[in-house]
Order: sequence, then C-alpha cells, then structure tokens
Amino acid sequence: MLTMRKGTRIRLNGWQQAAVAMGSAVGALLDPRRADLIAALGETTGKPAFEKALERMKRSPEGRAVLSERPRIISANVGHAWDLPENTFGAAYARFMGSRNFSPDDRPPVRFMETDELAYVAMRAREVHDLWHTLFGLPTNLIGESALKVIEFEQMLLPMCLMSVLGGTARFNEKQRLLFYQHYFPWALRAGIKCTDLMCIYYERHFHEDLEDVRKRWGIIRAPNAV
Repeated sequence: MLTMRKGTRIRLNGWQQAAVAMGSAVGALLDPRRADLIAALGETTGKPAFEKALERMKRSPEGRAVLSERPRIISANVGHAWDLPENTFGAAYARFMGSRNFSPDDRPPVRFMETDELAYVAMRAREVHDLWHTLFGLPTNLIGESALKVIEFEQMLLPMCLMSVLGGTARFNEKQRLLFYQHYFPWALRAGIKCTDLMCIYYERHFHEDLEDVRKRWGIIRAPNAV
C-alpha cells in the first residue's frame, strides 16, 4: 500500500520505487513532453543526489538562507521581474519566459521525497531550471535542453539528467548530432565544471543586478551561438 505524506507526497517501498522509476523512464522516452514522468524519474532515482545538494546548501550562507526561507519561484513571487530594467538578470528571465509563453507555475509538484527538506530541494532544482536557461543563454529546443541536462548532471549528479541526455541525443538527426557533439557538448562539460554551485544561490535576491555582472560572479560561460 502507498501511504500519503503532506498532501500529494507518497511514500514508496523499494519495489514500488523501482517500478515507478522504470515506468517513468519508459514513458518519458516515448513522450519527452511528459514533465510529470520526467519529474517522477528524477525523484525516484535522485535521492542521493538531492541529499548531497542539501548538505552543500547547508554549508553555504546563501544556500542556508534558501533552506531557511524556502522561496518558491512562482508567479506571485517573481512577477516583479517583468518591471525591472532591461539589463538586469530578472528582466532577462522575464524575457525568456514571456517570449516562450512559459509560466513559472507550470512545474509539477514533488511526490516521492521522504522529508520536507528533500522535497524542497527537489522542487528548488525543478524551479531554477529556467533561470539556468537564462544565465547560460540556452534555447529550449532539443539541443539546448540536452546541453543544459549535461550541466545539471555535473552540478547535481542526478541520474535522470544523464538519461535525458542519452534519450535526447538519440532523437537527433545527423545535423543536430554533429552540432551538439562539436559545439554544445564540450561547451557544457566546461561550463558545468567552471561555474559555482548553482543550487546554493538565492536567485531572487539578484534579480535587480546586471545580468553580465552575475554571470561573471558565478563563473557562467554563455552557450555558443551555433543553433
């Protein structure tokens, strides 16, 4: 039997966790647009990675502030970004979201984490995804998403990220495959290692700052302009 924790949270035993992970992996490969399946795969295979991210955040002053205040990247909290000066990080994020008709409220809830702290870390990792797109200047096409998953894997060591890269590149045509492995893959390997620990940043406190300044401070290498 599955037992509910904290609303939509579900406690799984070992066999149930493996079954959900396997089913989510197969479903996500068949339909990569299923964010709920990708989220379930990340949760059921990523507990050790989220535990390590939690420990790193606890050792970082800014990370500790995030854990203490538990900010959510949702419309009610980040709507002011649309009113910030054009050069700011927040305005760049607003342009990224607005130009694609994305909403920060579209992320699926965390269901399979055992503790409130781990559930928050998993949710935070999910919600900062579009901020990382903004910082690295990556598009949301198949190449851009695959490149960001390389960076996410280097930052978080989530198995789901590695599986997403393998699944994404398997769908490349020949031209995309050449472009990815000649330009984006080596860039992503370098960018993911060079930048700071991106889970330890209280992004909302930096929305008013110049985009290029925060990129420099956090060691962000922008994506190649090859797409």
